[in-house]
Amino acid sequence: MNTRYDDLVLRLRSAARPEREAREQMAAYVEKVRLHAYKVTDGDVEKLKAAGFSEDEIFEHTVSAAVAAGIERLDAGLAALR
Repeated sequence: MNTRYDDLVLRLRSAARPEREAREQMAAYVEKVRLHAYKVTDGDVEKLKAAGFSEDEIFEHTVSAAVAAGIERLDAGLAALR
């Protein structure tokens, strides 16, 4: 099923880079963002900062995981419509 957003979604897929490697602490956080974003707290971010991650790294991984999760859900929704 084609939509008028296909080009945008394609660009988001490549920009999100959800397959990028992450150290163990970040990997657990990214998984939490991907599956249960509503459970992420300031404490989670503070733990990452205490582990040596910069705010920029945390932001980039957060956005990447959130975009990837959104695209997964979009794909599931479009598949259901077919």
